[in-house]
Amino acid sequence: MSQYPCPKCQKTLTWNPQNPHRPFCSERCQQIDLGAWASGDYAIAGDDLENDFSSALLESADQHD
Repeated sequence: MSQYPCPKCQKTLTWNPQNPHRPFCSERCQQIDLGAWASGDYAIAGDDLENDFSSALLESADQHD
């Protein structure tokens, strides 16, 4: 089986389909990572205006004037 580091603590793991927390080593690392997403520490890059619903509504309203 292949080995890989836990994405959070870097502990070396062996890939095991029975690990309910994979790719993390434990529930603790899994929850820390989830908390980082929830608090906004991680973000997926993108165009802010493209993803801003209110900007799309304003543009639509301008076209109808």
